[in-house]
Amino acid sequence: MAGQVKRWAAGALAMIALAGCGQTPADPPMRDADPALWVVRDADTTIYLFGTVHMLKPGLSWFDEAVKQAFDASSELVLETVVPDDAEMGALVAELGTQADGPALPDQLAPADAAALRKALPALGMAPEALDRTEPWLAATLLASLPLRKLGYDEKQGAEAVLTAAARKAGKPVSGLESVREQLGYFDTLPMPAQRALLAETIRSLPQAGKTIDAAVAAWSAGDPDALGRLVNEDVAKSPELSEALLAKRNRNWAGWVERRMARPGTVFVAVGAGHLAGGGSVQDELATLGLKAERIPY
Repeated sequence: MAGQVKRWAAGALAMIALAGCGQTPADPPMRDADPALWVVRDADTTIYLFGTVHMLKPGLSWFDEAVKQAFDASSELVLETVVPDDAEMGALVAELGTQADGPALPDQLAPADAAALRKALPALGMAPEALDRTEPWLAATLLASLPLRKLGYDEKQGAEAVLTAAARKAGKPVSGLESVREQLGYFDTLPMPAQRALLAETIRSLPQAGKTIDAAVAAWSAGDPDALGRLVNEDVAKSPELSEALLAKRNRNWAGWVERRMARPGTVFVAVGAGHLAGGGSVQDELATLGLKAERIPY
């Protein structure tokens, strides 16, 4: 089981935030998308802020127009984190996200949620007991991504993967705002009641997973951060602990990074999960408290 969890998590946790299928022989018709893009600048520094969706279907044309122009003008790409190879990622996930003893995962949940978990796993290609030794946060992350794979969503088509490939092809350095250990630590250090609440909400949301991601991608494609924020941040916002650890704290940290980076000349393309650039307490809001204005780029 541990080996399976490592392999699943290596793919699933490439998304982290709220994440494969290859392109089919007959590619689908390309559909235009115009996701939102912001910029913070002064006399000698330009920082673009782009909100990503971690898993997408093939056939969506978003890496063009203003987004591509901003990327091409930038000398470096900065992501939430740079994901290591599968072996390193799997070892880290196993260390932080699995437990050898203590109550099995279903025994930590309300009976109805435990039953729903056991029932859902075979439909996702796993044995009913496959996640018994995972911590609730890891199980929630896996359950949030695996149904999407069955619907054709793929992290290889996601914005981070496309941007990273383009940066490496162009010889641009790629760095992360957080280390992978730091990022997983935000989940791992959540109080256990908050982790279980996140898992329970994820289990209850499984029947609507396809509808929710379709709506989120539609809002992202339309450049509607408000609608996107309501969709992708709604569940986290129900828990003050989750909201603080996974959104608010990180948004403050990233705004601080932008403020410090503005002291050096250059042009940087920063790409983070779109939920961090949407709704109250967004990175843009945190920048405003630091006296920095993020302007939306129309296109």
